[in-house]
Amino acid sequence: FKENRKDDIWLVDFYAPWCGHCKKLEPVWNEVGIEMKNMGSPVKVGKMDATSFSSIASEFGVRGYPTIKLLKGDLAYNYRGPRTKDDIVEFANRVAGPLIRPLPSQHMFEHVQKRHRVLFVYVGGESPLKEKYIEVASELIVYTYFFSASEDVLPEYVTLPELPAVMVFKDGTYFVYDEYEDGDLSSWINRERFQGYLHVDGFTLYELGDTGKLVAIAVIDDKNSSVEHTRLKSIIQEVARDYRDHFHRDFQFGHMDGNDYINSLLMDDLTVPTIVVLNTSNQQYFLPDRRIENTEDMVQFINNILDGTAEAQGGDGLLQRIKRIIYDAKSTVVSVFKSSPLLGCFLFGLPLGVISIMCYGICTADTDGGVDEHEAAKKEHGDRELTDEGSEEEQEEEKNEKYTELSDGDLKQKDIMEKKKD
Repeated sequence: FKENRKDDIWLVDFYAPWCGHCKKLEPVWNEVGIEMKNMGSPVKVGKMDATSFSSIASEFGVRGYPTIKLLKGDLAYNYRGPRTKDDIVEFANRVAGPLIRPLPSQHMFEHVQKRHRVLFVYVGGESPLKEKYIEVASELIVYTYFFSASEDVLPEYVTLPELPAVMVFKDGTYFVYDEYEDGDLSSWINRERFQGYLHVDGFTLYELGDTGKLVAIAVIDDKNSSVEHTRLKSIIQEVARDYRDHFHRDFQFGHMDGNDYINSLLMDDLTVPTIVVLNTSNQQYFLPDRRIENTEDMVQFINNILDGTAEAQGGDGLLQRIKRIIYDAKSTVVSVFKSSPLLGCFLFGLPLGVISIMCYGICTADTDGGVDEHEAAKKEHGDRELTDEGSEEEQEEEKNEKYTELSDGDLKQKDIMEKKKD
């Protein structure tokens, strides 16, 4: 594979056998392979055990599992979207094709415009702007399509101040790139590759982090059709549509279904429905200090954030990092016990039980050792007493023996004296 891969275009899933996310992706990946084959796509679909072929995985910069890459010549494109069959197939077809796709007619332009919610188009001949456009396309083709067209192919409502030009068609209208107002072309395309209003999920929020924008979200329940839920969603939509010129460089707007994901980011339980503004670059967030009643209240809230009068919460400071570690650990324990109480008891009860037994054993061993030493000392002292008493008896016997010997000597001396007297 390493020697021959440049002869073909490959879509590869780098996985690990023990990875749960990899196992979840496996049936989807099989569907991707079948779909690409049925379409007659030139892209070959495969998967590689990155733990067995770690050198190749390292060569392609694989850091986690699963990692999906499209390998095209010397280039390797990372897939960072939702892990669904349609999204992965669409990514493969987009990246495998030409960087800049020509639109030769109005009919083709209309057809492409119906298929894509966001459409970037270069208009004009050869120029430094086109070279820059091609360069940016080679970098951002993983996210969106890039087209080229002549001026007469564009819809009649389009008016260009000058040529060449780069345009984006979205939200039912179009916007022309202005180098003096919009800055670098790459940054502008990266900001404009999203619609003005989005249904935000975890993957979308992750991608929005690359734009540098603040994200204003209405956190609602899509299944709840009550007035409050629909009202907040409508307010965000109106601000995104009617105040684009004021906020589109700094803000992305959308709504999120449910508060589970947002709670994990904020480490707090948000009441649904509500409005929150996220700064994905530093994990700060802003909550309105009063009820948002209408569009004017929302505009005022956004202006307070921009001028610095709104209070920022969260962040990526040391205390927040410690808090996140504690929160993540707590969430992990709770999720394990909720999903499988028996497994939770085994995972967390067994180590605690072992530690408790070890501590009990250590304490018990110290106590018994002290008693044993005391008993041994007492026994030794008793032995010494017995030994001392035995010595006194022996000494008494020795004294009696000496006394007896002394008495016998006295008797002999007495006999000698009596004999001398006689």
